[in-house]
Amino acid sequence: MASIFTKIIQGDIPSYKIAENEEFYAFLDINPNAPGHTLCVPKQEVDKILDLDETTYSGLMAFAREVGLAIEAAIDCERVGLFVIGIEVPHVHVHLIPLRSMADATFLNKTSLQKEEFEEIAANIRAKLQ
Repeated sequence: MASIFTKIIQGDIPSYKIAENEEFYAFLDINPNAPGHTLCVPKQEVDKILDLDETTYSGLMAFAREVGLAIEAAIDCERVGLFVIGIEVPHVHVHLIPLRSMADATFLNKTSLQKEEFEEIAANIRAKLQ
């Protein structure tokens, strides 16, 4: 059965897309720690990050870096944190979270946003991609 991320990549579930190429897809987390919280995933459905082949792993990190730089340019934050947890969805994903404090990194405090806010944030990040 396809993961929720595979369904997002295939367009079966809508998302606020940030970036996409042949191998990877980035979209806003709909239950964000902070505005601009983005997930970067490989299109290939693999459960654990250490199960990725070296080329895909390196490619995912390079893709996440590019997206992270755009987030940093678009969102007022101290830095962009990169997290790989991988428990909640059995599909490799990298969290890129704009951090203003350590509380933004705890996954305990969530931010509620309206559709229009998600759309504006996604557009602002996309505009900063090189």
